[in-house]
Amino acid sequence: MTYSPEVRERLERDAKEIIGRYPKARSALLPLLHLVQSEDGYVSDDGQEFCAEMLGVSKAEVTGVVTFYTMYKRKPAGDYHVGVCINALCAVMGGDQIWEELSEHVGVGHDEATPDGKVSLERIECNAACDFAPVMMVNWEFFDNQTPESAKQLVDDLRDGKDVRPTRGPKKLCTFKEASRVLAGLPDDLAGDGPSAAGASLEGLKVAKAKGWKAPEA
Repeated sequence: MTYSPEVRERLERDAKEIIGRYPKARSALLPLLHLVQSEDGYVSDDGQEFCAEMLGVSKAEVTGVVTFYTMYKRKPAGDYHVGVCINALCAVMGGDQIWEELSEHVGVGHDEATPDGKVSLERIECNAACDFAPVMMVNWEFFDNQTPESAKQLVDDLRDGKDVRPTRGPKKLCTFKEASRVLAGLPDDLAGDGPSAAGASLEGLKVAKAKGWKAPEA
């Protein structure tokens, strides 16, 4: 795959904007990898070469970063990348069972996409939402308190093109490419849409307010 002149021009324009935010160009590697991932749906060979050229580093340096971080995909992700938390708390609350049943239901394993390219699955070590265990994410948006049945229904709805909304955060679920563009530092203006905390996450705050507890003053 080689970028067309139009795509190359657009990528260069976005890349220059991102690079300009850093005192040293090479510091922009992580967001630039998200940028090319937003174009290809994964970090392609051409994407790695583009990043190396824009930053004045070797392709080997770029590849070393790509292979270190799991958020950078080495093969095409689905339009909706579904992550199932299988870390300790989610696992004992049903995360392991969700993963097993969902993987069998969809017919793909870890970091694999369905033949129609609609959905890919990933086993995630922690979604940082233990108070809503078991938790899943779709393109990094939360779907809380899942069961094997609700997880399978969620994926079926995604593949059928139905309106699916996260439990918290934006009411709109973006695609994997759109999410990658946001992670590149090119916002979609949805970051402040909807509550990011709810339910169990706020119980401690409620107790503190009721008892008049305050943090020590600096």
